[in-house]
Amino acid sequence: MEFELNCPVPMRHDTIQLAHGGGGRIMRELLEKVMLPAFSNEALDARHDSALLEMGGSRVAFTTDTYVVNPRFFPGGNIGKLAVYGTVNDLAMGGAKPKFLSVGLILEEGYAIEELRRVVEAMRTAAAECGVQIVTGDTKVVDKGKGDGVFINTAGIGLVPEGVNIGPHRVQPGDAVLVSGDVGRHGIAVMSVREGLAFETPIESDCAPVHRLASALLEGGVDVHCMRDPTRGGLASVLNEIATDAQVGVEAVESAIPVEEGVAGACEMLGLDPLYVACEGRMVVFVPGEQAVKAVGLLRSVTGGEGAVRIGTVTAEDKGTVFLRTSLGTKRILDLLSGEQLPRIC
Repeated sequence: MEFELNCPVPMRHDTIQLAHGGGGRIMRELLEKVMLPAFSNEALDARHDSALLEMGGSRVAFTTDTYVVNPRFFPGGNIGKLAVYGTVNDLAMGGAKPKFLSVGLILEEGYAIEELRRVVEAMRTAAAECGVQIVTGDTKVVDKGKGDGVFINTAGIGLVPEGVNIGPHRVQPGDAVLVSGDVGRHGIAVMSVREGLAFETPIESDCAPVHRLASALLEGGVDVHCMRDPTRGGLASVLNEIATDAQVGVEAVESAIPVEEGVAGACEMLGLDPLYVACEGRMVVFVPGEQAVKAVGLLRSVTGGEGAVRIGTVTAEDKGTVFLRTSLGTKRILDLLSGEQLPRIC
């Protein structure tokens, strides 16, 4: 969804108390009650990761995001890479070929110029890897203590090929639900540095672009109904968003969802559920059930998609609800959280 807010404190009457770490149910309530009514239009109301626009006979995808991750450098990535990859990925989830980015930097007074150079170089390298150009930007400096080193806003533009029609509105009963690899690594990698935790098995973020995975599906002839990257709120939140927006049910199989052993162990130790922990290099895909095997094969043929699997099925029952089929054979509701387990992870 294009608007993203952080707010774990419930709305009370006309007062909204904002705080770090929101997501899930509270964020959706803010979107429904404040942002969408204020700005409602055809592009925004589609509720996709990018706005799809018609311009001069071309179909254009347009998206924006802001990155406030703490710490700024973490195993497997940093705020610069994250900003570029995250925006490229949002464009790709609409079936677009990413082309151009803008960058806005909010710097705190006293921020080290050498670290800024590292962040900018990471952005340059990531943009070159993704085949996009950073073509415009802005820089602002705020007083000491009024920021946190650096915050980054990026916006992106991509071109949507003819015939591509991707969005929650196309998800239907019988669709297969796929994920391109293991989940939960990014949030745990960030958490490990923030809290000074040392795990027996080092955990690195999955921070990576997924546009080539999306292109492999589309160019391979798969009728992709919807794609979404499970960032804030993780896999469980994405499944709930799609189930609600498409008014379908989703049944996921716990044993089919890939979670690295180290991530699973860290989550158990910390009391976290890996299905709600953010990823930054994964995609969730909804395709017709009969095309699931082909789609998984195409994903596995591309770097970053080697761990792709089918994790569930879209159903006609229990609209707007996600069920998890547990390893014991029972079913439990996989609901939206009121807030987010890990704040400041993207």
